[in-house]
Amino acid sequence: MKIGITEVAARAEVSEATVSRVINRRTGVSAKTREAVERAMAELGYERSTRGHIVAVITPQLSNPFFADVAELIEGALAPHGLKGVLCPALPGGIQEREFVTALADHGVAGVVFLSASNTLDSADPETYNVLAARRIPFVGVNGGFEGHDAPVLSTDDHLAAELAVDHLWALGHRRIGLASGPSGNKVADRRVEGFRTALRRRDVADALVVRQYYTIEGGQTATSELLAQGATAVVAASDYMALGAIRAVRRQGLSVPEDVSIVGHDGSMIMEFVDPPLTTVRQPVDRLAKAVARTIVALVGNQDVPKGELLFSPELVVRASTASPR
Repeated sequence: MKIGITEVAARAEVSEATVSRVINRRTGVSAKTREAVERAMAELGYERSTRGHIVAVITPQLSNPFFADVAELIEGALAPHGLKGVLCPALPGGIQEREFVTALADHGVAGVVFLSASNTLDSADPETYNVLAARRIPFVGVNGGFEGHDAPVLSTDDHLAAELAVDHLWALGHRRIGLASGPSGNKVADRRVEGFRTALRRRDVADALVVRQYYTIEGGQTATSELLAQGATAVVAASDYMALGAIRAVRRQGLSVPEDVSIVGHDGSMIMEFVDPPLTTVRQPVDRLAKAVARTIVALVGNQDVPKGELLFSPELVVRASTASPR
């Protein structure tokens, strides 16, 4: 069995955070406590990591408040354990991301979190993860896993997210519900499309209205324009940003939200409460997700075993003023 900081903390009768401070040579620990922790590590045969204290958080869009919120919460949850989260915005799956990861590995990074980065793409370059695996640097995925690697993955349940949105709109009386989805080959987008179609099939609707576009305001606007042309009275957007584009598309056709068309977003950025109209959205459990990511990275850095595979977190529907019964 691998000896981690949990076992050391139990032997020294201190908290895991205190063990982390000793390991990372941080202040705030008395000489007596430090000696007890060092003795416990020696008795248990704990192998002190030679890696640094930096955990890189690779994310594609800091301009999107959802990613900024998650990254900030991860950083805050890592701090008590002597680890420093550093944000690394990079285009997912591209050379820039691979160069980021290689440079981080060269500088002794403690771990890497892929926050909806290349881990969401079917076409991701495996060399990015091979670099980390070869150097035994732990990495974790958020909303997407890693082909050929059993690194932990923590995700929002996209099938449930689609069901929540469809159920809400269906209960309001909508029968022509469209999905403004992300592009094909994006694992999150593909799962939401699958969940959306499944939710409609449960209601005996075979011809699901789905338009694939980019995760941008412009993408949401273009997709919604196409869905309106197909007779949609309600649109489920794959992100809150796309939902803003959906609202713009509705208004440019001389229609109103929600009187003529209802809009549901996805992510749950706090700022969406203050748009006009306040956005009904499927909120990802940002706080629980971020804390679980931090706990997993801390455990891996401390040489502890963690569960393999993907852990799913349940989203929740937040009903505001952008949805209503159809005319």
